[in-house]
Amino acid sequence: MKYDDASWHYSGDFPKDLPNEAGSTHIAMYAAWSALNGLASEYHTDECGAELAALRAREVTPREWFDRVSDGKLTDEDLSEAGNRFTAAYYVTNTQAGSLSDSYLEDYAGVFWAATSLYHVADTWTNFDAIAPIILKRYRWFTTRKSALRKFLGKWF
Repeated sequence: MKYDDASWHYSGDFPKDLPNEAGSTHIAMYAAWSALNGLASEYHTDECGAELAALRAREVTPREWFDRVSDGKLTDEDLSEAGNRFTAAYYVTNTQAGSLSDSYLEDYAGVFWAATSLYHVADTWTNFDAIAPIILKRYRWFTTRKSALRKFLGKWF
């Protein structure tokens, strides 16, 4: 499953004053957060271990890392099983999210509300540090809710 693709963003109404790479910054921030929080696939942890180490050490920015390890796409192959469950629920539009009140893009827009557009958000660790706690909060809510539901249903099944 493809969750996002930079090419979807830099075609059409994409700002003319920005390079195409700016169309993947929001994807890279999410993918980097996933990798740094143990939700990446074995491909990223094993085959791209050196790149992941550079990301962890902040020797590269999230988008630089993402450009090195992906083709501008965030897919189910990039994430672990747990990462895919969370991403399927969170990295979608609000109408698709169902149980989550906000999607990643809504949270991203909320954090970077002062930017001209979501594409104008700079690929920096400062910006990553601004969105990361929001994603973590959503992830904790998601996993806690799932755990509570399993405990509740376990009484009957």
